[in-house]
Amino acid sequence: MANHKSAIKRIKQNHVRRLRNKYYHKSARTAIKELRAETDKSVAEGKLPSVFSQIDKLAKRNIIHKNKASNLKSKLNKHVNALA
Repeated sequence: MANHKSAIKRIKQNHVRRLRNKYYHKSARTAIKELRAETDKSVAEGKLPSVFSQIDKLAKRNIIHKNKASNLKSKLNKHVNALA
């Protein structure tokens, strides 16, 4: 266990941030999964901006890489456009 006060504080901060990042990542993945499962084009187009926003926030916070975010957005956009 850490002996310095600053090291103890750092451990607590890392723990809180890890849990927060995990929550953001999991909620975005759930939203992506729901969007992929959608079959109605109008509903999917309505969900698309909020999912894109979540993905952008993940990339901004360095939870996922910016290229991965771009690839996800591209594939989701293709999926929504392909819906009849």
